[in-house]
Amino acid sequence: MSAYESPIREPLIKGDKNYKQITTDVVRSTEGMPPVSWLIAISISGTFAALFGICVIYTVWKGIGVWGLNKTVGWAWDITNFVWWVGIGHAGTLISAVLLLFRQKWRTGINRSAEAMTIFAVICAAQFPGIHMGRPWLAFFIFPYPNTRGPLWVNFNSPLLWDVFAISTYLTVSLLFWYSGLLPDFATIRDRSKSKIRKAIYNGLSFGWTGSAKHWQRFESLSLVLAGIATPLVLSVHTIVSFDFATSVIPGWHTTIFPPYFVAGAIFSGFAMVETLMVITRKVLKLEEYITIAHIESMNKIILLTGSIVGVAYITELFVAWYSGFIYEQYAFYNRALGPYWWAYWTMMTCNVITPQLYWIKKFRRSIVVTFVLSIFINIGMWFERFVIIVTSLHRDYLPSSWAYYTPTWVEIGIFLGTLGIFFTLFLLFARAFPVIAIAEVKSIFKTSSENAKKKAEAKSNEGLAGGGSLAGGTYRDKE
Repeated sequence: MSAYESPIREPLIKGDKNYKQITTDVVRSTEGMPPVSWLIAISISGTFAALFGICVIYTVWKGIGVWGLNKTVGWAWDITNFVWWVGIGHAGTLISAVLLLFRQKWRTGINRSAEAMTIFAVICAAQFPGIHMGRPWLAFFIFPYPNTRGPLWVNFNSPLLWDVFAISTYLTVSLLFWYSGLLPDFATIRDRSKSKIRKAIYNGLSFGWTGSAKHWQRFESLSLVLAGIATPLVLSVHTIVSFDFATSVIPGWHTTIFPPYFVAGAIFSGFAMVETLMVITRKVLKLEEYITIAHIESMNKIILLTGSIVGVAYITELFVAWYSGFIYEQYAFYNRALGPYWWAYWTMMTCNVITPQLYWIKKFRRSIVVTFVLSIFINIGMWFERFVIIVTSLHRDYLPSSWAYYTPTWVEIGIFLGTLGIFFTLFLLFARAFPVIAIAEVKSIFKTSSENAKKKAEAKSNEGLAGGGSLAGGTYRDKE
């Protein structure tokens, strides 16, 4: 992280900071009494989380019949929500693992929150397959294990079972990556603690971290190994989720473009959710000097790239449906655009295709207000993408006699809102108990990417010029 950096790059740590000040600023949110805004926020999110529990209990008590499913549309909001939440979890691994391997310094300000978001999103996603079974207490049937049911085993040929392995592996690696990165920061909080109980808790969480050279060496080795393991998961998890649809015979699903299309869409939606959280977090926790405009702009560039890939995928789908000459495939896409669910299709197209193109304008990429609004639009658009794929392909199949219209019930809406409540409750608890920024990693770029370091480099360069020295120091140009 201390490699050469071009002097024209913007600082990633703003203000007149030093190592001690960085620790104080980041740890501050975990110390003292929680602010009123935090209490209000967790009260609201906790209420929605309670709504989730009520709706799930009602579903289990009454049966899946309380949902709007029918004999034609057997998958609807539950699977839509499942795929949407898994997609949101993608940005965490990308920011943490892939950008670490590529030595991207701007990841250090946001990777901790993105990793936490990944875990919370996967937890929300994992609720839906279990609930959809109707008998969640039998959810262990989806795992292969030695049993007394004779030759009855899970179906290894089913992509639904592949989901179980892919997502559980993804959650395990993400959890390890997230927790191992927290170890030195837990030790920092422990060393600042005045209460014995608090000191004991964080000492336990840090596994007795002392900050010795051997600990740091093992920490860095472990980070690289986990990053190497996690990187293929960015591609594999949503590829396997796409197989749930691509391996079927339903028009609109049976297509080879789904794996890359789903992966790009997952990264697209994941970054949008990271931005939604980061914009709020930097303002509420007063971390504007660590989550800078440069961070926001870098994420917006990735959103622009992945959003463009998603737009090309939509157009490719339409072309392939037309070029195939297969009337059922052609009708599936005609029905998406002009059928009963046209409003969902055009919401998806507007939010996912038009919205990210605004980021070609630099002023929008660097605007906090525009970023926050567009991130919400993208989150909505990506939810509708999954809804369009699943519901519009099912509600009119090969037999017109079985065509039906699906409408969600209050129970399904309550379960979805409830998972949002769970997600934000977990994130608020995380922001209260853990450092939302990786203190040790931010400090590792302090000498090369902070505003102080840039000023020193500039001063040194000017001294060199005055004394007839070289131009090695360059000139920093603050573009904000």
